[in-house]
Amino acid sequence: MVGARNLIVRSMALRHAIKNTVRPFLTNTNIHSRITNSSLFAATIASSSYSSHLSFHQSRSLASASASPGVVVVNTAEEFNKILSKVQDDSLHAIFYFTAVWCGPCRFISPIVGELSTKYPNVTTYKIDIDQEAIQDTLSRLQITSVPTLHFFQNGKKIDELVGADVTRLNHITEKLFKKD
Repeated sequence: MVGARNLIVRSMALRHAIKNTVRPFLTNTNIHSRITNSSLFAATIASSSYSSHLSFHQSRSLASASASPGVVVVNTAEEFNKILSKVQDDSLHAIFYFTAVWCGPCRFISPIVGELSTKYPNVTTYKIDIDQEAIQDTLSRLQITSVPTLHFFQNGKKIDELVGADVTRLNHITEKLFKKD
């Protein structure tokens, strides 16, 4: 009986701690600024919790399957190879964004990646869903083992890679490579 009572007291204390620390973070209307200054874990939770409060259609726009305007969705290995060859042959600037619908960090960073096409109109962003069956061989060849993964090409050459939803590093890389002249 004493053990059950201790469990109940601990459970109530945990609920109180969560209520007082997590809820203010999640109900803040300025989530983006809070997320960029917090840990990846907290950002993932906030992103998932925030998007779950939206209607299905709206939360779907935060998911990795949909693409932002200016983002090209790549569905097959043939498409990917053709695009990669064009980027390399024509010395283009590009970002290849490997993602998955089920990935929390991908949902968090997806709108930020989508904004890059507006911020850098001379850079094309290509979005590749790693769960597409037609792209599996290409993913193995490129050694894509984690999502989100972003490959950055400048003048047709792969210059950098980002694995994870590190917004600070993403902004640093894009500013360094694609800064408007």
